[in-house]
Amino acid sequence: MAAAYDREDGLAPAPPPHAADAYDPNYVPDSVKTFVVHLYRHIRDKNVYEIHQMYEGGFQRLSDRLFRDAPWPSAEAVAPYCDGDHVFLLLYRELWYRHAHARLSPLTAAHRAESWANYCDLFSVVLHGVVNMQLPNQWLWDMVDEFVYQFQSFCQYRAKLKNKTEDELHQLKQFDKAWNVYGVLNYLQALVEKSMITQILEREKEGLEQFTATDGYDYEGGSNVLKVLGYYSMIGLLRIHCLLGDYHTGLKCLAPIDLNQQGVYTIVIGSHISTIYHYGFANLMMRRYVDATREFNKILLYILKYKQYHQKSPQYDQILKKNEQMYALLAICLSLCPQNKLIDENVSTQLKEKYNDKMTKMQRYDDEAYAAYDELFSYACPKFITPSPPVLDQPLTNYNQDAYRLQLKLFLYEVKQQQLLSGIRSYLKLYSTITIGKLAQYMEVDEATLRSILMTYKHKMHAVDSDGKIVSSADFDFYIVEDVIHVVESKPTKSHGDYFFRQILKFEEMIGELEKVQFD
Repeated sequence: MAAAYDREDGLAPAPPPHAADAYDPNYVPDSVKTFVVHLYRHIRDKNVYEIHQMYEGGFQRLSDRLFRDAPWPSAEAVAPYCDGDHVFLLLYRELWYRHAHARLSPLTAAHRAESWANYCDLFSVVLHGVVNMQLPNQWLWDMVDEFVYQFQSFCQYRAKLKNKTEDELHQLKQFDKAWNVYGVLNYLQALVEKSMITQILEREKEGLEQFTATDGYDYEGGSNVLKVLGYYSMIGLLRIHCLLGDYHTGLKCLAPIDLNQQGVYTIVIGSHISTIYHYGFANLMMRRYVDATREFNKILLYILKYKQYHQKSPQYDQILKKNEQMYALLAICLSLCPQNKLIDENVSTQLKEKYNDKMTKMQRYDDEAYAAYDELFSYACPKFITPSPPVLDQPLTNYNQDAYRLQLKLFLYEVKQQQLLSGIRSYLKLYSTITIGKLAQYMEVDEATLRSILMTYKHKMHAVDSDGKIVSSADFDFYIVEDVIHVVESKPTKSHGDYFFRQILKFEEMIGELEKVQFD
């Protein structure tokens, strides 16, 4: 697969067009020479702490100072400063292309294909070679995250055909095998299987293996790269299947990770947020509102408490964006299936500040409510993709929004069905018992229609969980005996832990304010 883009010819990656005149791929500033020498030495020595410092700090600082609008020096130019080490240069190119995707535009199909070829080479070495190194979890997560992002970005780029030039269309034909959906899925699945991470997590539950306890690192002189890449690839597969609209398969891929326990996915905040965002969204689309609400609540409370510690992180803006999107998804969940007993007081306060008006609208059955659901879904959903390549011989149109429109249509169809049932819920919340005849009279329908509505409500408020069991999502239940409806409302259990947690948060805020006063 990578052979079509083999770059053993010694040519440097072509710089993006707008930087071509000023950019010399062979010029290596002294600070970059020093960076490469030290990073290579630390990777050889398996010094994870120093690697992390250089990856998170040094690379970002040099990018901001020297390469804000230009690519880094080519891998061939820095090769003399790392003894021409093949694996190190694959890692360096991975950073090179990631920087190009983040900072430079427009990227051509050729650049995207070169990045795909590099990932193929890098993952092939990990899968089939002997990689004797330890890398920080942050880097390994970013590797998988970027791999999925670049696939998503290429699918979006390829689907915008309307204003493509002849040269761009020629490149799309030339690199038609790049970022093939089967290739992307196969690499991630191969990393999961070759790492045997599913078996490792099973053995860990039985006390026969340590993975989470060591944060995935190998303290016996081995390598963490394959195992941790395999672990994060399960999250990558969840994300891709969400982008494709296959939510059941996505959740199945994530099943080996127990979200009720602390895990390696919680160590890196980007991994933590991405996991819960896509897990919650998949559950929302499968009508498992309770699972989605529970996990959104937990992650939003976590962000509320810890986001201040990530203000200097390169991912801070992304954390804030995903935070806002998850509040929007939580508003949708609670409007479709009220579960206020699952929501922490602090999260509830934030939610009301952001979306109280829209949630009030979404309780109604009119066009305004429908528009509110449309707006929140469009803002908070993933950027869905069409994985198949376009037919370039037909009239050129943009179809990058087709997958999104399909998912929006399916979601709004579900909303419309649920809105028809909103009246029944309002009445049943008022009574502990009521006859079918009386309720039919209130709702201005005949008794046969009411029975049909009640059965539909039962169906819509139940979902099939990950174990295949049918579970209720409603905050109350009802049954009918001799034409009398009996309503059973679940009583929320008091959580003393939440109370203490809220008090701790308040005290931490007070201590922070006092420390500021002292320093002033």
